[in-house]
Amino acid sequence: MSRIELKHIDKFYGSNHVLRDINLTIEDGDFMTLLGPSGCGKTTTLRVVSGLEKPQNGTMTIDGVEMINADDAYYAEPSKRGLNLVFQSYALWPHMTVYDNIAFGLKIQKMSKAEIDRRVMDSLRMMRIDMYKDRYPTELSGGQQQRVAIARAVASSPKLLLLDEPLSNLDAKLRIDMRAELQRLHKELGTTIIYVTHDQTEALTMSTKIALFKAGELNQVATPTELYNNPIDLEAADFIGNPRINLLDGKAEVINGQLVVKSDLGGHTFPAEHLTSEEFPKSGEFDCVLAIRPEQIAISTQPVEGAIPVTIYANQPAGSETITTLKAGTDEFLAKDIGQIRYDLDQKVWAIIDQDKINIYNKETTRLIKRAV
Repeated sequence: MSRIELKHIDKFYGSNHVLRDINLTIEDGDFMTLLGPSGCGKTTTLRVVSGLEKPQNGTMTIDGVEMINADDAYYAEPSKRGLNLVFQSYALWPHMTVYDNIAFGLKIQKMSKAEIDRRVMDSLRMMRIDMYKDRYPTELSGGQQQRVAIARAVASSPKLLLLDEPLSNLDAKLRIDMRAELQRLHKELGTTIIYVTHDQTEALTMSTKIALFKAGELNQVATPTELYNNPIDLEAADFIGNPRINLLDGKAEVINGQLVVKSDLGGHTFPAEHLTSEEFPKSGEFDCVLAIRPEQIAISTQPVEGAIPVTIYANQPAGSETITTLKAGTDEFLAKDIGQIRYDLDQKVWAIIDQDKINIYNKETTRLIKRAV
């Protein structure tokens, strides 16, 4: 079992307040990804969990056992927390074979030779590198070295596995392969994993939960599906998605409990059950922002009832997908098609948008006021 609970964690480096009142619960067996741009506090949070950093305020428990109590100046040593950490750099001993790199930590724990051999070979087979056990790190590729680092971490059967941007040094193809291996590893071990990355694709494809950071604060904690479909504010919406989400200005007003929105895309009416509990003007018109994912916009070359007449501003077939820039009034927005589809520039077409999939944000507060459903 490994349930982690962080409460009111504050961390300062001098006058720099890098973590601001972090409250985060990671359930047993979660694959929790800490996501955000550089400098947002995600790696510092991981280091606080591991014991490599001491926060100035707050508490942390693992399975109900207190590991941090800043008020009492109590900090459990990293060795007492039942975790292993995998860094961005592989940190392998160059003079040791793959087998010996993994066995080293187990020998320190004074395990029997038979138990060490079983654990080393099990972890190597799990990461599909058992054929390299007698090689030295310099004889391996970057991806193979990273697999050794992960195999070393899981050999001791930690209840908590921490990974700090472990794939960032790998090329695109290797990253895809390693994402698949990490998914399988999580399923087979059932270990609680905390994973740090700035790569949203890694977060969306592997996680059971994502904690999105913004300037030292937790912005949103949600499943990958919920985070993608309903980002909590405009900054989160703009950060998640590739190609980026379309953001278009509009005017909104609440009429008979429904949200009525007008923009260059025309008029839309959203029922009360699609609205969030976020505070926004209940009377009078106010500025809003419509957010629509490019893949939620279909293009028709013939008029379709309810579709919006637009023109083709740019067309970019790119092998497996086509990104097309559409223009409606003064607004430009992207549509994404699967496959190679070619349109003529300035061609008149019709954009089909499922209004249930549109997010609406209050422009003043930047907060989500209408969910995608």
